[in-house]
Amino acid sequence: MKLADDEIRLAGPIENDNIVNGYGLRAVLWTQGCRQHCPGCQNPETWDEDGGIVVKIDWVKDELRKLKGQAGLTFCGGEPMLQPRACQIIADWARAEMGWNIWSFTGMIYEKLRAGGGPEWEFVKLLDVLIDGPFILDQRDISLKFRGSRNQRLLHLKGGEIIKEE
Repeated sequence: MKLADDEIRLAGPIENDNIVNGYGLRAVLWTQGCRQHCPGCQNPETWDEDGGIVVKIDWVKDELRKLKGQAGLTFCGGEPMLQPRACQIIADWARAEMGWNIWSFTGMIYEKLRAGGGPEWEFVKLLDVLIDGPFILDQRDISLKFRGSRNQRLLHLKGGEIIKEE
């Protein structure tokens, strides 16, 4: 999945007015590539790390700039942590220029991301909310807000620190 520093691989078009991947109307970037391959995944088409489309980060910014009435930006996948630097650049820009709050889903665990440091942690430090943990089919629970299985956590963050868990 080697990309240029100014590129990101997306699974499909940028969504807007999304109400199921965070609070309020949201723009959603569906990142391409995932190594978890969770049984029962709702997005197996995003697994192929060479699938989807490669676009310039500036193109993503231009497209997001056109959206009106969005409260925030959510990174879904696939696995956003496979492209942390590109996600970080977009998230930082979306907060500064658009005033949006930033959410991300990941199949990884917050504590492991924190301990690992690196570009993944730098991206996490920009997030307002992280939904962590792989989808576990045996723990599927459709009554949970913004999560598919009971093991997944909805973590409110400030500078990477957990301030509240839902």
